[in-house]
Amino acid sequence: MLVRPRQGSFQLQTLIPMIAGEIRRYLRDNSSIRVSRSMRDTAYRVLQAKEKLTAEKQCEPDMGEIAKELGITRQEVYFALDAISEPVSIYEPVFSDGGESICVMDQIRDMRNTDDEWIEQISLAEAVSALGAREKQILALRFYDGKTQMEVAAEVGISQAQVSRLEKNAIGQIKKA
Repeated sequence: MLVRPRQGSFQLQTLIPMIAGEIRRYLRDNSSIRVSRSMRDTAYRVLQAKEKLTAEKQCEPDMGEIAKELGITRQEVYFALDAISEPVSIYEPVFSDGGESICVMDQIRDMRNTDDEWIEQISLAEAVSALGAREKQILALRFYDGKTQMEVAAEVGISQAQVSRLEKNAIGQIKKA
């Protein structure tokens, strides 16, 4: 039995791709972050290559394997995947045990570069800049180069006792500052 398509279904088949295209265009044009079309295309090629390699090897490929498969650099793979990932607010909760929730911000703190650390480094730089050239040289030789007071004395051309006295005075000035 031969079934003739209704006239309305033909129009619907042509409208669906057009509507889907309009929706994609709207989402692309009204996004908060603009990603170039070439970058998105690269990202989708990366995702396809990742699926293909996963199916072949039965394990997830690393970025180097994906880059080799596509003939691009690892950096391009990282950038492409990063470009299509959804941005996350640093205040977005990632864990909650019924009480207080943990946000992304709580997970990305840098314990080495705190505000106190920066202030201390700036203060130290200012205090050292206030020293004379000889004191700076002695401190550099002692603490950066790791030389003994005798080695510093021989290099600077003064006695070990003078090196000790100048070092002690310079450290005292830094502590005051």
